[in-house]
Amino acid sequence: GGVTKLTELVEATPTAANAVYYAGIVKEKALLRRLIEAATEVMRSAYDETDESADALLDNAERLIFEIAESRVKVETVKIKDIMQEVWKRIDQIHDRKGRLTGLDTGFYDLNDLTGGLQSSELIILAGRPSMGKTSFALNVAEYVGVTLEKPLVFFSLEMSKEQLIQNMICSRARISSNKIRKGAVSVEEMKKLLMAAGRLAEAPIFIDDSSSLGLLELRAKARRLKAQEKISLVIVDYLQLMQPPRAENRQQEIAAISRGLKSLARELGVPVIAVSQLSRAPEAREGHKPRLSDLRESGALEQDADVVLLLYRDEYYDPDSMDRGIAEVNVAKQRNGLPDFRIFPLWLAQLKNNSL
Repeated sequence: GGVTKLTELVEATPTAANAVYYAGIVKEKALLRRLIEAATEVMRSAYDETDESADALLDNAERLIFEIAESRVKVETVKIKDIMQEVWKRIDQIHDRKGRLTGLDTGFYDLNDLTGGLQSSELIILAGRPSMGKTSFALNVAEYVGVTLEKPLVFFSLEMSKEQLIQNMICSRARISSNKIRKGAVSVEEMKKLLMAAGRLAEAPIFIDDSSSLGLLELRAKARRLKAQEKISLVIVDYLQLMQPPRAENRQQEIAAISRGLKSLARELGVPVIAVSQLSRAPEAREGHKPRLSDLRESGALEQDADVVLLLYRDEYYDPDSMDRGIAEVNVAKQRNGLPDFRIFPLWLAQLKNNSL
């Protein structure tokens, strides 16, 4: 001890020049400690006799590891002062854009004008009765984001095969009716257009999953991996009523669980999630057949969880002689951070595929 020992300690003390190096060691040890804690929690959950399924435990394990990989730090409660700078920075950026989109461009100018684009962390419900153009609308958005904007996205299709989806996207981009392909009535010039469209789509960062029995836990796991590996900017699910539901007492609770899960996924990944949904039969019995927010099928949770609800309607489906052939009416029935409204604009695929949408 004494002066001699103190002198030795001073001489052995690392200099400030090595601070970054030692900070890296501390950070690495902290990461290892979080991994140990996560592994311990996973092991404890697996040993405990609970009602949770193996899939649920696997989903939780993947979530824990994903959060560590993303270096996330969860803070449940914060003072306004602590986040004011971040919020004000966002407001200032919006002001600097002077009318430009704050969210992801959909390719539909009128819709962009109403919503400011698809906002990060939001759940967008795209709903309508059968043959209203829901899948075609979603594909149009996917094509624009992937091809024009060159931003990665994933399209989960539980109704159509990946081959059908890609064929429809090729026809849409080439502006050639898919009926011509089915009939073998495509001209040489049209084949050239289809080939060019196929080549352009082949280079787009669009990922398609057509698992017909996809459950919420599996979907979330796949989306997490794509976010980590490919930095996807959009998730599309077509359509949510076909997803394998978690165990629940009734159908309403099943749809509510799926709705909450998709909303949670949007917030977790920080990207917009478009969920295509069927409507109830109520519009069929209503004069004019126009859909309403209350028509969302099987659960009020869809209306509650959604940040934006888009309702599609085509008059020509009910009236073959309608003056609005090839026109889709899009009703922004709910917008959490804006006013509801509706616009009418041409929907190209509605003209191409007639009533087969």
